[in-house]
Amino acid sequence: MLYLSPQNWNDYELIDSGEFEKLERFGSFVTIRPEPQAVWDRTLSYKEWEKRANVRFVFKSNNSGIWEKFGSMPDEWTVGYQPSALQFKLKLTGFKHVGVFPEQAVNWDYITKNVKTLGIEEPKFLNLFAYTGISSVAARTAGAKVTHVDSVKQVVTWANENLMLSKKADIRWIVEDARKFVQKEIARGNTYNGIILDPPAFGVGAKGENWKLERDITQLLKEVSRILDRKNYFLILNSYSLGFSSMILENLIEDIFKDFKAPKEYGELFLQDSFKKKLPLGVFARFSSAKQ
Repeated sequence: MLYLSPQNWNDYELIDSGEFEKLERFGSFVTIRPEPQAVWDRTLSYKEWEKRANVRFVFKSNNSGIWEKFGSMPDEWTVGYQPSALQFKLKLTGFKHVGVFPEQAVNWDYITKNVKTLGIEEPKFLNLFAYTGISSVAARTAGAKVTHVDSVKQVVTWANENLMLSKKADIRWIVEDARKFVQKEIARGNTYNGIILDPPAFGVGAKGENWKLERDITQLLKEVSRILDRKNYFLILNSYSLGFSSMILENLIEDIFKDFKAPKEYGELFLQDSFKKKLPLGVFARFSSAKQ
C-alpha cells in the first residue's frame, strides 16, 4: 500500500483544509472550494481564509454553483507543472472544478518516467476518460504517440489548448464513449504501450451512453487488457469514488491482468496542507514492464 503526494510543484499549494472545504493556491490565485473528505476542523479561521482567497465556490444545487469573487480574479488563467515543463489553462467552471486535479501530478511523473524507460521509440499511449488532457500532454512531452479519448467535446477542446500552451503538437483527439472506443480498437487489432484510465463514478457518453463505475469497470478492464501491449507496457487506473478502496482495484488488477507479470502497485493519492493534514483524493493501481 503506497501513499503518494505531489512534490516540488511551485504553482500549486494546499494551504489549509477542513469543515468540508479546502483553501488552495493555483499560481497567483487562491480559491476556496468544497471538499467532502475534509471532515476535520480547519486550522486557520474562516476570516483568514476569506482574507487570503480571491474566489470561493458556492453550490446552488446538488451539481452546480457559482463563484463569488473577492476582488480582482480572472475567469481563466495559466499555471505550470515545472518538473515536466507543462503549461495548462485553468477556468472557473460551474461544477467547482478548475481543470486540474493536483494530486494527479504523481501520475504525470509516472507517465513521463515510463515513456522514457520502456526501451522503445515513440511508445503508443492511450488516455481514457481524459478530461482536460494534462496526462496526455505529459505523455506527448515525454515522447509518446498519444490518443486522447473523452466523451465531452468542450473538454477535448480545452485539452488541445493545454497542448498548445505546452508548445507541443500531434495528439490524436477522439470525442467518443471510452468503452465504444476500446471495443473498436480490439476489432481493429490496435494495441498501446501505455494506458491510463480515470473513470468517473457516473457518466454519460457522447451519444447518451450510461456509465456506472461499479457496474461497468470489470468489463471495461477486461477489454483494456486486450489492447495493452504484452511486451512493453504500463497501466494506471484511478478511482475517485468514495466507495472504492485500493483493495477493490487490487482484486480487479490481479485477476484481469494476471498474465502481465510486472509487479503491481496499489495505494492512495493525497495532498498535504501547510499544517500537515493529509487530504485523501482517490485510490490507484499501476504496473509497468520498465525497470523502476
